[in-house]
Amino acid sequence: EVELEESGGVLVQAGGSLRLSCVASGLTFDEHAMSWFRQAPGKEREGVSCLSASDGSTFYADSVEGRFTISSNAAKDILYLEMDSLEPEDTAVYYCAASTSPICAILPGLYDYWGRGTQVTVSS
Repeated sequence: EVELEESGGVLVQAGGSLRLSCVASGLTFDEHAMSWFRQAPGKEREGVSCLSASDGSTFYADSVEGRFTISSNAAKDILYLEMDSLEPEDTAVYYCAASTSPICAILPGLYDYWGRGTQVTVSS
């Protein structure tokens, strides 16, 4: 059984930094593209960043490019999202997701496994 559990979401001031973690069980990242999504109140879930299993490449939404960094541990069972220079617009529930494909995809519907999310709130 695959389980994903996010942690690290807190209330932080604008300009601050956070690191989110996603502990995976039942899979490793060798065969699954791993992504972070977020959903703000009243908005659709959007892709934030992806780590490809095929070649280790990373992808970022334009809104977070240069501020967020996705990575994994050596055992490839913990996914991280380092978030710097946080803005109030980054406030959302952040979800970790695993695809059955090793290739990154932007659409939430292409991911089969999801965590329950962790709340990030950035105050101005």
